[in-house]
Amino acid sequence: KKKAKVFHFARFMSPPTSFRSLYASSSTRTPVSPPIRIIPLLNSFNRLYGLSFSTSSSLPSSSSNLFFSTRKQSLCIKVQALTSETEQPKWWEKKAGPNMIDITSTEQFLNALKDAGDRLVIVDFYGTWCGSCRAMFPKLCKTAEEHPEILFLKVNFDENKSLCKSLNVKVLPYFHLYRGSDGQVDSFSCSLAKFKKLRDAIVRHNVRISTDHSSSVSEQIEDSTSSL
Repeated sequence: KKKAKVFHFARFMSPPTSFRSLYASSSTRTPVSPPIRIIPLLNSFNRLYGLSFSTSSSLPSSSSNLFFSTRKQSLCIKVQALTSETEQPKWWEKKAGPNMIDITSTEQFLNALKDAGDRLVIVDFYGTWCGSCRAMFPKLCKTAEEHPEILFLKVNFDENKSLCKSLNVKVLPYFHLYRGSDGQVDSFSCSLAKFKKLRDAIVRHNVRISTDHSSSVSEQIEDSTSSL
């Protein structure tokens, strides 16, 4: 009985012949399909989807670095656009000529009026965020080029709030006109649609220069005729 029990236990513990044969065959069996190579696969993705990859030996094989070339191109375009935009001056930083000055302080403003003498001075109060100021600015620059005898002062509202408050400037764009000892001769709000108001004010208040020029010309004519 004891031998039968031992034989029965040994028979229970030993694996079946079918299992042993399966294990032996599986250890020597060749794989059904060859292993997939990662580099040709990535090359095919590169051709289909425009991908670029790095096969550096220092990096682990599990973290294959894939970069979208299209994303790189769009990033380069954005960087180039940003650099070109930063190189160009802002719309309020452009100047029509030497007769257009940016005012940065109250002292500079008073000195500019003092040094202008009898010249007509037009002060443009603007804001960088003001759409009407931006739309009208190219026409204002053209007017400054057409009238080199007039001094144009640009006052940024946000950077000179104390000056604008003392001059009671509450609406933008706004204009003040000064001339010599007469002081302030006009003030009004103006936009691109009403730009004719500024042109009419120039004709009205710039008369002294034109009359002085015509009188000097007539005096020269009289002197030349008297010498004859």
